[in-house]
Amino acid sequence: MAKDLKPHIGIFGRMNNGKSTIINKLTGQPLSIVSEQAGTTTDPVRKAIEIFGIGPVILIDTAGIDDMSELGKQRVAKTYLTIKEIDCAILVIAGEEFGETEKAIIGELRKHEIPFIIVHNKSDLSELSESHKKAIENEFSTKILEFSALKDDAKSLQEALKKAIPESAFKRPSLLGGIIKPGDVVVLVTPIDDEAPEGRMILPQVMAIRDVLDNDCICVVLKETALQQYFDFNMPKPALVVTDSQVFGLVSKIVPDDVPLTSFSIVLARLRGDFENYLKGTPHLSDLKDGDKILMLESCTHEISCGDIGRVKLPNLIRKFTGKNVEFTYLSGLTPIKNIRQYAIAIQCGGCVATRKQLINRTNQAIDNGVPITNYGMAIAYMNGIFERATRVFSH
Repeated sequence: MAKDLKPHIGIFGRMNNGKSTIINKLTGQPLSIVSEQAGTTTDPVRKAIEIFGIGPVILIDTAGIDDMSELGKQRVAKTYLTIKEIDCAILVIAGEEFGETEKAIIGELRKHEIPFIIVHNKSDLSELSESHKKAIENEFSTKILEFSALKDDAKSLQEALKKAIPESAFKRPSLLGGIIKPGDVVVLVTPIDDEAPEGRMILPQVMAIRDVLDNDCICVVLKETALQQYFDFNMPKPALVVTDSQVFGLVSKIVPDDVPLTSFSIVLARLRGDFENYLKGTPHLSDLKDGDKILMLESCTHEISCGDIGRVKLPNLIRKFTGKNVEFTYLSGLTPIKNIRQYAIAIQCGGCVATRKQLINRTNQAIDNGVPITNYGMAIAYMNGIFERATRVFSH
């Protein structure tokens, strides 16, 4: 699971085509086990590494796509699931083998608009005939890279990847870019409750602090219990207040109406999620009826506490706001969504440990099936009667 915006590169191919050897060649390190025994790589393995000329990336080494054993079929299914979270793919072929197995992978990559390169590995042992090579290149409008993981250096592979990975995968968009300007004072309200990790801050808060500093602004970080004191002491008027969604109700009463206010979750939604569809979907909370099912989408897996926002606080708030007897289903990580049309609305977390690609592919399942989608911060703002205020700053 991603914890930042590094490009994700998936490596696919049949067993013993040399996927792991290529990873080791790319990184210059023996990260993956290399063996002549088929099926050495089982579940997809993620490695955060640095590739020369590209920078930090997440490499995903996958199981062989031709493993038809009973256990192998499960591994192949997991391999296919990784396609929804990558920015680029390497399809490794060897010898003259290129058939329906490879075509199926390419079909899924194209379905999800994932750019890919085809690498003919072990070219020193067995060449790909010119006629077969041209047929593949013409059918899929791509060039095949001849490569030997044992004899060639990684330069040609690195250059091919640099051309294939979309520029958007490398961009580091600003959380608050276009909203704040150099010299502005930005107040971040960060409650410290039983959900706060011991001795540190949660990722969205850390990201916001860094982004405020990167925009050459003055960053003020305080607990919600000190917010009233800040304004009572006539401290510099903030250009923006960003709060944890859980204290939206309290904070909105303290922050003057002429000071822009939003939440960490909404800011993340703007950066990584389908912001426009969140805006459209949020008001459907008012349409919920008895017996409706609500899908809660969490990007991470974590220990559940009595103060959990997604499992406890938000469901309680929804029941109180609607006055309806509704049901909740909770899905963590990238767990597949089954029968999504059964849900009246889906609510996605901020997605601080997911990439935009992962979030969009996940929430598109709801959008494509006509299921309204929102996120934690927008839902809480709406039910506190400050939805328009909390999202107004982004309309400019």
